[in-house]
Amino acid sequence: MSVAPTAADLVLARDRLLGGRGPHRLSADALREALADLHEFWLTVHAAHAGIGTGVALVALGGLGRRELVPYADLDLVLVHTGGTAIAATAERLWYPLWNAGVGLDHSVRTVAEAVTVAGRDPRTALGLLDARHLAGDAALSRHLADRARETWRTGARARLDDLAASARDRWRRAGEVAHWVEPDLKHGRGGLRDLAILDALAAAQLVDRPAGEVAHARRLLLDTRTELRRLAGRPRDVLMPQDGDEVASVLGIGDRFTLARALSGAGRAVAYALDTAFRAAQPRRTVLGVLRRAPARRPLADGVVLHADEVTLARDADPARDPGLLLRVAAAAARTGQPIAPGTLARLGESAPELRGPWPEPVRRELVSLLGAGDGLVDVVEALDRTGLWARLFPEWGAVRDLPPRDHAHAWTVDRHLVRATTHATRLVTRVSRPDLLLVGTLLHDLGKGRGSEHSADHSVVGAALATQVGERLGLTDGDVTTLSAMVRHHLLLPHTATRRNIEDEATVRRVVDTLDGDPVLLELLAALTEADSLATGPGVWTDWKAALVADLVARCRAAMAGERPAEPTPLDTAARALAGSVAASGRPDVLVDTRTIIMAAPDHPGLLSRAAGVLALHSLTVHAADLRAHAGVAVDTFAVSPRFGSLPDPALLREQFARAVSGSLPLAERLAAKERDYADRLPDPPEPKVLWFDGEAGGGVVLELRAADRLGLLHDVAQALERCGVDVVWARAIQVGGTSIASFCFAAAPEDRRREIEAAVLAAV
Repeated sequence: MSVAPTAADLVLARDRLLGGRGPHRLSADALREALADLHEFWLTVHAAHAGIGTGVALVALGGLGRRELVPYADLDLVLVHTGGTAIAATAERLWYPLWNAGVGLDHSVRTVAEAVTVAGRDPRTALGLLDARHLAGDAALSRHLADRARETWRTGARARLDDLAASARDRWRRAGEVAHWVEPDLKHGRGGLRDLAILDALAAAQLVDRPAGEVAHARRLLLDTRTELRRLAGRPRDVLMPQDGDEVASVLGIGDRFTLARALSGAGRAVAYALDTAFRAAQPRRTVLGVLRRAPARRPLADGVVLHADEVTLARDADPARDPGLLLRVAAAAARTGQPIAPGTLARLGESAPELRGPWPEPVRRELVSLLGAGDGLVDVVEALDRTGLWARLFPEWGAVRDLPPRDHAHAWTVDRHLVRATTHATRLVTRVSRPDLLLVGTLLHDLGKGRGSEHSADHSVVGAALATQVGERLGLTDGDVTTLSAMVRHHLLLPHTATRRNIEDEATVRRVVDTLDGDPVLLELLAALTEADSLATGPGVWTDWKAALVADLVARCRAAMAGERPAEPTPLDTAARALAGSVAASGRPDVLVDTRTIIMAAPDHPGLLSRAAGVLALHSLTVHAADLRAHAGVAVDTFAVSPRFGSLPDPALLREQFARAVSGSLPLAERLAAKERDYADRLPDPPEPKVLWFDGEAGGGVVLELRAADRLGLLHDVAQALERCGVDVVWARAIQVGGTSIASFCFAAAPEDRRREIEAAVLAAV
């Protein structure tokens, strides 16, 4: 009797397949085939040695059943039998070698009746059995299981549609989307491989046609990407992170990670749209004694638009070719009601709806505003219009941002989905502005300049402003409104950048913003609302209470300046800070005051206090957003706006003790920070090249140095120390973290041109 290969042999052979290099490196699809062959061979040999024969069969499900076995996938196996007491021992002889070798295993031992009963209760089991494929033993028993599983699924599939859809929605809430998501879950995300399995199941039940064409291409891309991701990671991985993208794209021959991300977004959209359409098409037909019930009523929604069978469709007398506003009325009705546009209606609009040439009639423009103001329903409607080419008919400029992945790590969505989500957030802010129509249109267009030309071409805000002018004129806006719309896009980053990077109590800062906006209070309020909507749609944690308060303060100061009011005086030290300074002056010992998100650190005034204070705060994993440096009674009083990276604020007594030691020089601050960064620091997969910018005339009588670099715990300490060594007296500092990048601004009294290169070199060396 021959000796069966051990499970260790299986793992060794698998690793050799995965480790192939050069001409021996298998393509993604060939690798899946080879892995399926390898595992199938091992299992059939061991099944023979385990004595599997008549009345017992080993059946593969899942990836092995479909022969789509990706690296490090669990083996999904069922040992089906007709009864008998020896089956448990047979199963142990099969399962234990795999467990001992660390091979992932999802297994069961059942009769055909038991398997079908479990499938009747568990949709996931029911779908899994549709992939059943005979491996070893009694082939007739395997066929019996497969036939019963498919027959049971076909007869009961319609009744299970609601449960299947609800389960999918729960999964999407946990895993997000493949399309538009910066870190897509290729298996569980909406538009991923699990959704393809549902499409296959609906086709197996003969409720829809088997997916082909665009969906088949999407399947191949998703499988190949998942295969290469796992091969490169050397372990099970289903979420594609940005740092993995370039290598995966390279081995797939797709260019860089941005090209791959765009392709995956398109694939996810194709699968998600196909599944949505399939769910609607598969809904049970309502009959009474075999006779179709009376057709459901057609409820009017707008001129030429009705709701019929839970879908938005055209009225019988509607004529898209003669009604230029019909497309937007259909879209707005669908967004308001949350009901999908019927596929037939989308097809008819695609065939007949005229291309709207400028200037749009005023009623059509009103329908656009109605659509954009519909709230969350806008997302699915734009998706449906975009997939059928109708959105590009309205906005030809959209193509450059369609499925475009963001370039910075703060954004969680592709650019097109970010724009739509920002618009849904703007709908909740329309009561704050006098021109809600411009707010909605401007929000939709604010990043339209991205994705055009090279990374180093004109600023996307400048490009976007020109595009906004083009769109505004086509929409038929007045000259004044076109100017405002263009200015919204051109300056959509003005308020957040100024509020988080400059001293907004400085009259020169406020005056610069007012002058940039030509003193227009309408534009100011529009930008304030756009700033909030844009931040909320960027990603979690971007719109914080701290950022909201700074922007609101800046807007209030600018509004007052536009009204001709005298600028507010700089906020004096409050009573608590003056008391702290007095105590330090009397004792000569450093002290600390902690109040919610503000920490005041005071010590006898001498150079080097900023870097030491910043270093102590970094030791406690505190992110510094702003530093206001003042002196009172010979005491330096440094006020820091902070937030914990995790946990809560540190114990004031410990903070006080460490600050005193840092001031005296007895705390080895640099060593402690370096050790903490080694243990806890997050590293960007593609850190930006550090850059220093100089700004004159933005702070009353001073100069601002702005540093843009990868964020890390000790960055503020190191840069402040470098400035102190150059003899620079910092007046205030601001810092904001954007997806792992820090943008830190330092204001000091003066920096002659001949010293700037020296200061810049010192700062970059510290980074």
